[in-house]
Order: sequence, then C-alpha cells, then structure tokens
Amino acid sequence: MTPLHSVSTPPYGASMTSDAWPLSGAAGTPGAAPTRPLEDRVRMDLHIGLRYEIDQYGADFVFNIHAAKTPQQTVSNERLVINQDISYQIHTDPATLNRSLRLHGEPGVLELSYSATVDIAHHRANPMQLAEVPVRQLPPEVMGYIYPSRYCQSDRLLRLANKEFGALWQGHGRVQAIRDWVNRHVAFTSNTSNSNTSAVDTLIEQVGVCRDFAHLMIALCRAVNIPARFTTGTDYGADPSLGPPDFHAYVEVYLGDRWYIFDPSGTAIPMGLLRFSTGRDAADVAFATIFGGVRADAPVIRTTAIEDIGQGFVQPVHCVEALSTDQGTIAGNHFSVP
Repeated sequence: MTPLHSVSTPPYGASMTSDAWPLSGAAGTPGAAPTRPLEDRVRMDLHIGLRYEIDQYGADFVFNIHAAKTPQQTVSNERLVINQDISYQIHTDPATLNRSLRLHGEPGVLELSYSATVDIAHHRANPMQLAEVPVRQLPPEVMGYIYPSRYCQSDRLLRLANKEFGALWQGHGRVQAIRDWVNRHVAFTSNTSNSNTSAVDTLIEQVGVCRDFAHLMIALCRAVNIPARFTTGTDYGADPSLGPPDFHAYVEVYLGDRWYIFDPSGTAIPMGLLRFSTGRDAADVAFATIFGGVRADAPVIRTTAIEDIGQGFVQPVHCVEALSTDQGTIAGNHFSVP
C-alpha cells in the first residue's frame, strides 16, 4: 500500500463519526456531565518492521517512526534494531516533540525494526462545550496551522468551505460536520493517490487513502479559520478487508484550549491512535523520506492494546466524547493587555 517514491508519504487511514452527546447524566438530569472520568488511559504495544533494497550508491533516510514522548504519551521498552553496522541520529523537535531518525544506508538490504510500549492518557470533553478560538486569541505556536500549506491549499477552498460550513455554529459541531462531509464525499480506495496528491486533487477525484482524507479536512478547516494539523500513527482497529495493518494519518483540530482528534477516513478507532508526529501536512512528517535509489517492501506493523484494569488501562473503543492527547494550553497566558 505504501507508494515507492523518493519522498514517501504513507497511505494513512482514520476513524468513525461520533454520536450526539448524551442528553442526561447518571442522575438523569438533562445536560448533566457523563459519569465516565475526564481522563483515561490505554496501553499500546507497537512493533514496526521496514525493509529496503539500496542501489550501489547508498541512500540517506529520514524516518518518523518513533512514538512521540509527550506529557500525555509515555513511551517505554523502546528497541531499535538495524541490520547494517551504521551510525544514526535521533532528534527531538522541541516545538512539536516529533522524533526523527536519520541515517545513511549502505548498498544492499537495509532492515529496521522498532518496538515500544506506549501509554496514552486521553482527555475527554463534552463536544457541545468546545468552542472555536478567534484568530486574535490563538497561542503563537498554533498560528502556523491556519495558513495554506503544500498539500492543504485552503486558500483555494474558501468559497466551498464558506458555502458548506460558514453558517454553522462555531465549535466542535462545525468541525464534526467538516469531518463527516469529507467522509461522505471521498471513497477510501487503495492505490488511488501518490506523494503528489493534494487536498484539491482529492476533492476533484473523490477517492483516496487516509492521508488524502486528512489533507482535505485540514484544508477545509483552515478555510474557515480553524487551526488543523496532520498527525501520524498506526491504523489500530482498521477492518482487515482494507489490507494489512499500516501507518495512518488523522487530524487534530484546535478547540478550546487544546488539540482534539478527528479521523476523517473512518477506518480506525480514535482512542487507539498513538502519535508519531504532527505537522502542517504530510510533507512535514512522512514516515520515511528517502534520498537515493531504493526499492521498499511494504511495512510490517502490529499495534496491540493491552488491557489492565488494575492499573487503569482500558481497551480502546469508539466513544461520543471529544478526545485529546494534548496537555492543553491557556491562550490568555501568551498575550499582554496594552
């Protein structure tokens, strides 16, 4: 499923639409908060295997396959194995906490395996209480995600976005409407796009893989001034009929005081999405960017949820709450009053 291009952008997938927030809480009071906690945890066991055949000149690689270490995502039992006796560097971006692996592969076969245990603490919120943030109040680190980017040409979708979504209530409901619109108008079909396919291409062709769903949703959100970013992980919970487990792309949208998860292709379970990287689009966070003559095999990926009620780890399930694995920010702290 992964295209074999010098810049490899994976056929990421996504999640299912959520239902309306419950009308009553435990006591039956209309609008009361649900009884489930505001935060829960899942534990994911991750294994990735990659194999490449490199020509006689060798090749440089940049990988984004390490689970991000964030306040809400704890990574343990990490193991990286490379069959060639070569040096490598792992760099953590201080702004995004993305972890990139760089190395030079010698001619011949290059094999990598990465494994880790990833504990994810989800923040849950009532979707009806999540408002959009005016541009003037956005934290500076969020501002970069309202502008057009290489694969998310929001400036070309202004008329469409305002016609379809401009009059909707400004909050989680409008973002969910954008997600559902993309899911209805694009058919998930393998091998229908490549590393050059953009949001506008997907809108025209109306087919794609999860990477394409994500780009189109991001572009439409930005076109109505909602910050949205491209996020990568694995497709936990995807239907086996779609093919073997694979890398996955989904969307995070800034609402209230943090980034919330949306999965426009509807193929995975959002609660089981562990984060590798975030960026403006796939150009920032392709799982493998390759410089040289290389033939790639399909990745071998396994993501397993480990339930341990005694330690507070639950099975990932579809839920009606808005989910976030972001620590949250306080926008007002970034500005001074003149």
